[in-house]
Amino acid sequence: MRIIDQEIARSPRDMDVRAWRARILEWSGNLAQAEQEFLQVLQASKNDPDNWLGLGEVYLREGKTPEALRAFDVAVGLDPGRADLHMARGRALAASGNRKDAELEFQQAVRLDPANEEARIAQRSILVEPHNELRLGQEDNAFNFTGPNYDEWVSLRTQWSSHWSTTFLGNFFQWGAADAGKFGASVTGRLAKWGALTLGGAAAHDSGVLPKNEGFFELDHGWKIGERGFVRGLELTYNQHWYWYRTARVLTFNGVVLAYLPRDWTFSLSEIEARSDFQGLGTQWRPSEIARLGFPIARREQKQLSGNVFFATGTEDFASVDQIGSFASQTFGGGLRFSITPRQDISPYVSYQKRSQGRTDANFGLNYGLRF
Repeated sequence: MRIIDQEIARSPRDMDVRAWRARILEWSGNLAQAEQEFLQVLQASKNDPDNWLGLGEVYLREGKTPEALRAFDVAVGLDPGRADLHMARGRALAASGNRKDAELEFQQAVRLDPANEEARIAQRSILVEPHNELRLGQEDNAFNFTGPNYDEWVSLRTQWSSHWSTTFLGNFFQWGAADAGKFGASVTGRLAKWGALTLGGAAAHDSGVLPKNEGFFELDHGWKIGERGFVRGLELTYNQHWYWYRTARVLTFNGVVLAYLPRDWTFSLSEIEARSDFQGLGTQWRPSEIARLGFPIARREQKQLSGNVFFATGTEDFASVDQIGSFASQTFGGGLRFSITPRQDISPYVSYQKRSQGRTDANFGLNYGLRF
């Protein structure tokens, strides 16, 4: 402020210096003085959108939302091609409760400056966060040694608060001559410093191919590392899952390390150790590993396309009896995720599994998500 006052004493008609004085007054919390300073500047320089922007921001901090909107309207009218002016007007509209027009302003800011991450964050934040996610899925398995299997499923996840959520899942299977189904449920609790704990289980009409009952718990915690390094964040997950079949019991220990990389890329490694108990055969241990790479493909306004590829080795899927420790395998696969809107997405995926004894399994799936 001392430097600015010296410049004003030297050039009292320099409106750029006076405008800087008004900004410093605003930054230091002297809003009434900043308002008067901007008004005096605008008497001499009415065609500078930055001065109208500064006055509008002061009005907004003072709680004078209608006055702020009028100032931003003038600024946008003087230079409609500036994303920051549309951002400011969008914030004022949001403060006045006009969320629809605020979203349009943020969309215009993104169109003018697609690389402006602040505009994208503001665009997402203006939407009322949905509390429920309904997801529907269909999966088909084509084998070279037997008939195909089919699986349809539906899940509903509800975020009751920032700390609690529940998930309910129903699966319906047509595996050869067997029709089977299961119902599962879980509850998740979250604390910012401790991460998340999930407890759940499932019961099935097993038809001899599914686990009759399941139980599991999962611990999850993430750390943000920074915005400039190669690894921006890490997430560690530990899952312990019990499967009780008619003729076998399986306990799996699953650890996952997920790395968040620049430009929305991700890489994860999973290690699964499975302990199987068969009647008359004793205990067997089977390891599995999965490596997965996720990456963005394209983004346009609120639509986004991303993909992933993965490689797995071992008996990594214990959903049915024919997966329990009876073969070795290598699986190659990948998928796409197309976000139609912030509330809808569709995800196709495919994999190919080479098993021992020359057997193969081609898997095709599709799921659709709706948040409300």
